[in-house]
Amino acid sequence: MSYKEDMTELKKFSKRIQIETVKMIGGLGVGHLGGSLSIADLLSVLYGKQMKYRAEEPDWTGRDWLVCSKGHAGPAVYSALALKGFMPMEELKTLNRPGTNLPSHCDRNRTPGIDMTTGSLGQGASAAAGIALGFKMKGMDNWVYLILGDGEIDEGQVWEMALFAGHRKLSNLIAFVDHNKLQLDGPTADICDLGDIAAKFREFGWFAQTADGHSQEEIDQAVEKAKEQNEKPSMIVLNTVKGHGWSRMENQLGSHCPSLDSKQTEEAVEEMEAALRQLELEEVEG
Repeated sequence: MSYKEDMTELKKFSKRIQIETVKMIGGLGVGHLGGSLSIADLLSVLYGKQMKYRAEEPDWTGRDWLVCSKGHAGPAVYSALALKGFMPMEELKTLNRPGTNLPSHCDRNRTPGIDMTTGSLGQGASAAAGIALGFKMKGMDNWVYLILGDGEIDEGQVWEMALFAGHRKLSNLIAFVDHNKLQLDGPTADICDLGDIAAKFREFGWFAQTADGHSQEEIDQAVEKAKEQNEKPSMIVLNTVKGHGWSRMENQLGSHCPSLDSKQTEEAVEEMEAALRQLELEEVEG
């Protein structure tokens, strides 16, 4: 399979992640939709190409670890895991219901394939750095991938981690900021202007890049560049759109945790399925 064909498969995978995420949240009636949709393209590259894992053996010691520090985006991670065989697809219907293994925020004690419990924003960053340090100390070659929200990096704990990881040269740590420019209470530029995120991380001793967070090619190439250097932790700032994939929700502050009725869910799924069919048609046409 050519690189172009690989990227098309990842784009299709991303659409399936989005479709299942909308169905899951729509079935419940409410959930963290916007920030889940904005990381679907990243998840497609990680689970579709870059990460080492065994769905049939979630605790395999040779696996790469994913820490979704913005733990409220758990529904998108659950969709990716189910699509890759970590759990039956039917289990997605149990999101945040009594007795579920899929709580609204990621929980390593409940969900196969979740490596770290997250949701108290900022804490996943410290956990990821600690995991990366542990692998370094043991001489293991596991990669640690960390997903941060742009609102989340208002937290001081993130910057303590950034200082620590840069000082310890944790080159096995690759972090991403989902820079969709909206947080719970408004635009990030209005609440606590982030400025040049990549430049800030460089000052903390990181290898920092920016990429289009909805381009599988750019995400993949940035990860490859991060892996080529072995002296610093890596930060990849992804320029994304909150609510990406559903035109009604894109760039809308209300997309953070909306209520969804059956009609809205159907509308979103139809739009995403049409985009998936278009990708499949383009693939056939060559």
